[in-house]
Order: sequence, then C-alpha cells, then structure tokens
Amino acid sequence: MSTQTMPFAKALTEGLRSALDADDKVLLMGEDIGRLGGVFRVTDGLQKDFGEHRVVDTPLAESGIVGTAIGLAMRGYRPVCEIQFDGFVFPAYDQITTQLSRLHYRSRGTVQVPVVIRIPYGGGIGAIEHHSESPEALFAHTPGLRVVSPSTPQDAYDMIRAAVVSPDPVIFFEPKGRYWSKGEVDLSSPVPILSDAGAPDPLGTARVARAGTDVTLVAYGPTVATALSAADALAAEGTSAEVVDLRSVSPLDVPTVAASVRRTGRCVVVHEAPTFLGAGGELAARVTEECFYSLEAPVLRVGGFHAPYPVAKIEHDYLPNVDRVCDAVDRVLAH
Repeated sequence: MSTQTMPFAKALTEGLRSALDADDKVLLMGEDIGRLGGVFRVTDGLQKDFGEHRVVDTPLAESGIVGTAIGLAMRGYRPVCEIQFDGFVFPAYDQITTQLSRLHYRSRGTVQVPVVIRIPYGGGIGAIEHHSESPEALFAHTPGLRVVSPSTPQDAYDMIRAAVVSPDPVIFFEPKGRYWSKGEVDLSSPVPILSDAGAPDPLGTARVARAGTDVTLVAYGPTVATALSAADALAAEGTSAEVVDLRSVSPLDVPTVAASVRRTGRCVVVHEAPTFLGAGGELAARVTEECFYSLEAPVLRVGGFHAPYPVAKIEHDYLPNVDRVCDAVDRVLAH
C-alpha cells in the first residue's frame, strides 16, 4: 500500500529516505543522527541503509555543521543538517544569516546554496532550558531564507522532499510536540517542485484546514492542532471558525489568508513564539492592509509571553491553548 498511517516523525524519515534514494548528492549531517538515529529517531536506520558518508555523525559544533554544509552546497551537494534542539541553533546563527542567506544575492545569482536546516522546535515535551524555543521570526526576518513548518504527517513527508530539491536555503522547523501524532501519508505522492512561474509554490502555499464562516484562525506548525481543537469547541457554541495552516512563515501566503478573512471578517493568529515582534504581528499588519474594509474587528494574536520559556512544570500556562484561542475569538466577535 502506498498510503500508510504513521507518526509525524516517521513521515519525515520516509521523506528523507526518498530524497536520499532520488539523488546521490543528498547527504544528511548532524549530531548523533547516524547509529543513534537522532534524539527523536527521525533519521533512524538511514545510516545503515545509505552509509556513513551520506548520513554523517558530526562533532558537537553547530557553526561547523552549517559552515561545512555551505561549502558542500557550493560544490554541488544538497546537505540536510539536523540541529538537535531549537535552542542549539544560535551558535550557527552567524553562518545562517550572514553567509547562507546571502551567497546567492552576493554572487548575482551565480551561486546556489541548497541547504536544508532541520530544527525541532516548540514546547509541550517537558524539556529543560534551551530545548523548547520558537525562533522562527529571527530567520523569517532574514532575506534569502525560506522558513517553513509542516503540521501533519503528509505535509511533513511532502515538504521535506520539496525542501531538499529547492534551490533556496530552507529553515525547516519541525514541531517536536507533534512528532508522535499519527496520520495517513501517501508515499507515492510526487515530489512537490516549482515547475513554472504560474505554479503554486510547493513550500510557500497555505491550506485551509477547516472551512468556516464567522472567524479565521491562522496557525502553523504545532498550533494548527490547537486551532482545530478550538474550532471544535467554538462549533459546540455555535461559532463557525475557519482554520488556515500557513505552512510557510517566509514567504507568507497572504492571498490565501486574505481570501479567508474577506469571507469571515475576523482574524485571530496563533503561534507558540512570543507575540511581541513575532510572525503574527507581520501577518496582522498584512491582513489589515489587504482586508481593511472587510474586517469587523481588529486582528488579534494569541502566543507565548514576552519572557524566557518557563520550566516544564508551568509550560502549559505559557503555551497557547484552546481557552486562550476561544477567548480571543469571543473578543473579536464582540465588536
């Protein structure tokens, strides 16, 4: 059977396996990704099947991992780097934002650096400090990077393959709190590629995850499930919520979001990162610009607080939940 039910993490494994099978220039790099299969076992079995030269256990040096990947990409390879946890990416931040993001521009288009950087991110797993960050806005603010986050096993499978074949550097945020959630995955689906100027962007196109008429909930990555659960709770109270899964933080698929908001007249944006200067602020501004005469209320944001990520015992007080999303919906409906 080409369609199987599998966890989110397994869908990523199969997507990486497909990419390694399809192109000998694809290689994986990261700390403990070989024999161990990674902390979350996303690369489990891949070194055994493809060898140590294509699934490479690296030293504990994130800047060295990304710097080496940039050099390999300039020589024609397609490296996929794993950063073990979100908070560990910062030693590589300089390489990513001053080198990886700019080389294509600096070379006037003559140099491509098709590097994928996989980052497990977000909370909900009871981890210690530096293991539950949501730094997507830092990378989305940097021109030259694609910043994406799937929310379902099928999207995980499709989007990791699309990221590997993309000519652009891709920061691939994986919601670690969703690694064990299961869904159907069509393993025979074609690799999504940008075939021409008029085709949908395979990494930058949002999807309507649930249709509705009264309010638009916009989310990505781990909070798509939160938004869908909130939509269920709202439906029980007679409110019809449409849920838009962004998939991509940069670029933003504003047309899909705007079309939804024009139908509903109200918008709430949900993400785990702090709302202060977060991706939701940009989206709220864009929706206001595009849909001003359709809006019945201000665009509201539900997210993390402007504080360091808390200890595990109180992380669920920090993360957006159904009650906080429903409260925001009540406020926009009250206008």
